[in-house]
Amino acid sequence: MVGLVIVQIAVIALFLVLGWAVRFKKAYWLISGFSFRPEEEKKRLIENGYPQKTGSLLIGTALGMLLLLPLSFTEFRFAMEVQFGFMIVVLLGGFIYISKFEIAEKRKRSYIIGIIVFIVTLGSLTYLTVSSHKGYEMSLQEDGFEISGMYGDEWAFEDIQDVQLLEQMPEVTWKQNGIGLPTLAQGHFKVTGYGSSLLFIQKGFSPVLYIELEDEHVFVNSKDGRVTREWYEEINQKRDR
Repeated sequence: MVGLVIVQIAVIALFLVLGWAVRFKKAYWLISGFSFRPEEEKKRLIENGYPQKTGSLLIGTALGMLLLLPLSFTEFRFAMEVQFGFMIVVLLGGFIYISKFEIAEKRKRSYIIGIIVFIVTLGSLTYLTVSSHKGYEMSLQEDGFEISGMYGDEWAFEDIQDVQLLEQMPEVTWKQNGIGLPTLAQGHFKVTGYGSSLLFIQKGFSPVLYIELEDEHVFVNSKDGRVTREWYEEINQKRDR
């Protein structure tokens, strides 16, 4: 929670500083590719208001994110998604709009590139968000267990070194490669006392099943505590056979 708020504040501050420098201090070199333009093109862009509107866009995006920041201190679970979704839509949509202030001979290409980037970026993020919210499912078979969904895999019971039922999830220090949402942790994370671990965790629900394998630490739970306890008991029964 604290880490996400710090990241949000840092992004807001970065956009404000960049936007202020471009809009009011004429630091147009901060705009990607502007410094490499021919001098005649730079002059025409400035006359069209292209760099000035880019600075205003960054400032506006930062102010919008700032207004949404208090959501992070409420019980609303999707505050981060709303804030960064707003940032992406406003920035990408804004850059498409700003293309109208490009020099005439490059305006059409700028529109096309902006629209393609918007569609690809928004489409990819939508897919990842929908996929991540589908979560995971755990199933126990005769010789092993399987966890479906992103980062899921199959493991044999004979590879299990230890199984524990924990009342609380140990402290997670940072994400290595995974999905870290306010309600879900899925993928590879660093866990205090366990090192690099594979998490399939519904946040705020207990208990948590810890499975130590030959070369991996797995933490998994269900929103229904009874289901997690059934996994624990069934795995122990099948390991004892």
